[in-house]
Amino acid sequence: MAVTATKPAVRPPAAPTSRSGAAAVTAVLVLVVAVLAVLDLTQGTSAVGPAEVWKAFTGRADASDASVVVASRLPRAAAGLLVGAVLGVAGAVLQTVSRNVLASPDTLAVNAGSYLALGLVGATGVSLPLLASSGVAFAGGLAAAAIVLGLSGLGTGTVRLVLAGTALMLGLNSVTEGLLLLFPEQTEGLYQWNQGSIGQNGFDGVLQMLPVAVIGLVGLLLTARRIDALALGDDAARGLGVPVRATRVTVVVLASLLSAAAVTLAGPIGFVGLCAPALVRPLARRFRGFARSRGSLPAAALTGAVLVLGSDVLLRALVPADLSVAVPTGVVTSLVGAVFLVAMALRLRDTAGAGAPERLRIPGRTAFLAVLAVLVVAVVGVAVAAVLIGDSKLLLGDVANWAQGRAGRAVSFVLDTRVPRVLAALCAGAALALAGTLVQAVTRNPLADPSVLGVSGGAALGAVLLVTTAPVAAGWSIAGAAFAGAGVAALVVFGLAARGGFQQNRLVLVGIGVASATTATISLLIVLTDPFNATKALTWLSGSTYGRSLPDVVPVALALILGTAFAVARRTELDLISLDEDTPRLLGLRLAPGRLGFLVVSVLLSATAVACAGTIGFVGLVAPHAARALVGRRHVRVVPVAMLLGATLVCAADLLGRTVIAPAQVGAGLMTAVIGTPYFLYLLVRSRR
Repeated sequence: MAVTATKPAVRPPAAPTSRSGAAAVTAVLVLVVAVLAVLDLTQGTSAVGPAEVWKAFTGRADASDASVVVASRLPRAAAGLLVGAVLGVAGAVLQTVSRNVLASPDTLAVNAGSYLALGLVGATGVSLPLLASSGVAFAGGLAAAAIVLGLSGLGTGTVRLVLAGTALMLGLNSVTEGLLLLFPEQTEGLYQWNQGSIGQNGFDGVLQMLPVAVIGLVGLLLTARRIDALALGDDAARGLGVPVRATRVTVVVLASLLSAAAVTLAGPIGFVGLCAPALVRPLARRFRGFARSRGSLPAAALTGAVLVLGSDVLLRALVPADLSVAVPTGVVTSLVGAVFLVAMALRLRDTAGAGAPERLRIPGRTAFLAVLAVLVVAVVGVAVAAVLIGDSKLLLGDVANWAQGRAGRAVSFVLDTRVPRVLAALCAGAALALAGTLVQAVTRNPLADPSVLGVSGGAALGAVLLVTTAPVAAGWSIAGAAFAGAGVAALVVFGLAARGGFQQNRLVLVGIGVASATTATISLLIVLTDPFNATKALTWLSGSTYGRSLPDVVPVALALILGTAFAVARRTELDLISLDEDTPRLLGLRLAPGRLGFLVVSVLLSATAVACAGTIGFVGLVAPHAARALVGRRHVRVVPVAMLLGATLVCAADLLGRTVIAPAQVGAGLMTAVIGTPYFLYLLVRSRR
């Protein structure tokens, strides 16, 4: 597998066109922040408008009105200002030292690391003061950033950094969500906190985090000259006498400290660290005052504050007051940031062509049959174990009696609930593996996967939308909603990435942007619905087969039969499309209709799999890779091997999730993310060689 690196994208502008104007722009930003802060003070659920706010400042307000302003609205505005400023600065310096326009606390998994660290502490039942929580969040975020930067090669490729961060984020979040399910009492409120909200109860949090933020900001300003030197390149920085490694480590530590302060105060506020520096960057080409870090960092801080306060003001202006309280500010910034990420992906120069999959040996027919036989035995063995093992252990004789209708009531009850779960896991795993095989072949991108490309997220959004609005929906209706959501997501991703021939960087980055948007929208639906529907939606998102019945399995089984027949019948066309652009055309093959047909089938498979078993990630990536490593690149062999691998992986994950820590259960999607994340990161490391 080869992922070609993009050229460094973050460079200090060589010749700004104007020597003046930076002070005026900064003054405008200060004015905008002030206006948004004033507007934020006038919004809320209580009947305290601008007049009452003014009276509170002048000491002429009623005690109740003054209490609302001082205890709630002023701390909220102050938190928004502080969080936006530190995230804007953190994103700016991370982008500079990595020379990567997509580096931020989100893409470096800093927020996910902090989330897991706090989740681990919460699961133990230990209650920490705010400063101690900040230290825990700092340690987790710094560790995650170090892993991502190490795996991505410190800016050697835009898509590599985002992929490493996204993969690690999914794995860490899966572990944290598992903790939430296993320790619901100890971690109560942690899920809502993870959505990011600047709402405060008094000034205690702001005052405690303010010194931490000041330390980080002052430290970065003191290293501003070295940061500017790093933006020129490592060799140029060394020529100027800058200790490159020490400076980079210092900057990452300080940026993680700022992110930890923001996370501790308001939870993860998504994409502010990505958008704020990108909005400031064009100013550096016009105004010399923003050409260096000492001028651009304050501008990034003010822009970050504008984004956070503006999102909060916009939310409360568009959503009724009683509902806006429940909607976290981080959901709004994540939606805005997802759109921003897609727009940046379309503008980035993509030097990673959509090359053919990696060169692999081609085993003989005997080896293929041996692999097939071993996998069939593995699938049968895992399926039998999943049927027999659980909260109640059964024997094969019990299963035989149940199949003949001669089992007792207790055995019948267990198998009536357990067999559909096993079938759902097998069919969903095989469907996701086949979908991943088709997508990787059509796009000639070995990193493509229905979950990474946002298709699974779209399907989950469609299913959750129906579940939360029509709780009695089930079976075919959920499958239809999931297919509609996956279809819309696929149209957006593949439509935007089609320009230039589904190039690797554009396809993956657009997919990640769409996946982020679907995740934020799902979070919005969950926090706005009643607790019963929220729990049901979270069950879907964890990739659980709990409560499945045989009618729920029918849609994915039919889609799997049709998809397998389609892929086998057009296996030669699939082989040709996966080679290059010219060979299929020389043989008279029409590429556009062929690609469209395979993509439609992959969307159908992904949607029905999500409707049946929830969101299960990485199966569509891991299974095709492992299949090609075992049997070569001919799809007549890859398809059955990948499907068997996918079915085995998901069924084994479901079995482990419901038996290892019984009676508690962990969703199959969480287990596959924990398994798939290391493999995905291994692929990134191998591709650097």
